[in-house]
Amino acid sequence: MTIHKGRGFACINYPIGMNLGGDPSQALVHSTPDGKFMVALSAIDLGQGMKSVSRQIAAETLGVPIEDVYVDTADSDTGPHDMGSFASRGTHRVGNAVIRASAEARRQMLEAAAEEMEVDAGDLTTDGKGNIHVKGAPGRAITVAETAIAAQFKQGRTLSGRGIFLIPPSSADPETGEMTPVTCFAHAALIIDLEVDDETGEVEVKEINSAYEVGRALNPKLVEQQLIGGAWMGVSHTLYETTEPYYPDRRHGATDFTHYLMPGPAQIVPHHIAVLERPAEDAPFGGKGPGEMCANPVLPGIANAIYDAIGLRCDTLPITPEKILRGLREMGGARPPARSKGRAA
Repeated sequence: MTIHKGRGFACINYPIGMNLGGDPSQALVHSTPDGKFMVALSAIDLGQGMKSVSRQIAAETLGVPIEDVYVDTADSDTGPHDMGSFASRGTHRVGNAVIRASAEARRQMLEAAAEEMEVDAGDLTTDGKGNIHVKGAPGRAITVAETAIAAQFKQGRTLSGRGIFLIPPSSADPETGEMTPVTCFAHAALIIDLEVDDETGEVEVKEINSAYEVGRALNPKLVEQQLIGGAWMGVSHTLYETTEPYYPDRRHGATDFTHYLMPGPAQIVPHHIAVLERPAEDAPFGGKGPGEMCANPVLPGIANAIYDAIGLRCDTLPITPEKILRGLREMGGARPPARSKGRAA
């Protein structure tokens, strides 16, 4: 038995969203009588933190405390239209729609406050703590709650906003086929270190080192958690998960998660992450979001590392011990490629 060490590299650029009729997202924002704000979306939070980021974006745009903003994604039948939660589009498309809806609600809020204070709305600003005051004169102020009460029970107006965002259309050049289907990309690169046992065919990932460019990380902790979880999902896709593990008949496959093969806490490995921030011009506060690119580079990274370890190219997933052993048998044993000088074996 020999343990073969391998290192693999992979990098990707991943498009944000898709060009499906402009790939639109809509958002609605309105104030309650006590000065809280509700953001209504039809985009669904799948655990990627979209509700948290949308709440941050709305609070920042409105100029109110984040604890006074609530996000409702309950019903796509009655809520504003959205294309869906896919293609890493949540932060970019939904975030831009939230900004536009919140900006409209903010204008109405300042106009209502101006009427109460008998000043021009252009002379007012917010402090982010629930107060609206005259610029340069913080002492001359009214609270957001007082403004909402006056607007609804005295002035007869709503503090609300509607927002929609879609990307510009891009037609294909008839001669070259060139077009711009998306407006920005996210980028990732990583290095996988692993070991392959040539007797059992087992692959053990030892360490992941990665760099991700996500625009601006609007919520750094959420970004980090998504990058870690997404990378481990990539490991699972590459080495474990399949609906038909080794059987020609689906009746012999896993019927529940007790028998469905996937890594557990004992298989988690050190993952060192560098987040690179290059704000995108058309993104909400520069944030593009990680999305699928968390997992995508892991798959070719592991495949390249296995080739580096034993010289076997695997082009179907998952890369199971059975496939490793069959490949080694066909090659007559491990045949790792020649390494450059200075590279550890």
